[in-house]
Amino acid sequence: MSVAKGRIAEAKGVSYLQKLGFIVIDRNFNTRFGELDIVATKNNVIHIIEVKSGVNFEPILNITPLKIAKLERTIEIFMAKKSLDLDYQLDALIIKGEEIELFENITL
Repeated sequence: MSVAKGRIAEAKGVSYLQKLGFIVIDRNFNTRFGELDIVATKNNVIHIIEVKSGVNFEPILNITPLKIAKLERTIEIFMAKKSLDLDYQLDALIIKGEEIELFENITL
């Protein structure tokens, strides 16, 4: 997927999350390990939201154990850099065409 399509999917995701009561606090936080697409809060919990989109395949299949490991390292850096000491969880926002589905706490 192109960067432009990814950014469009993330923008759709932000609108969707805001309708669900999330407050977006950061987007596209980069480290050498990877990128956090959307960082939001809801009910005093930080939600790190990985956005995956596609049409002719299941986007969630792109969230592999290696991807999760990289995200976890990036989350550690984000939390330290921002001096945050709150509970957090990793979520996945799957966008397939016009359908959007949020999977919370995908690392259980």
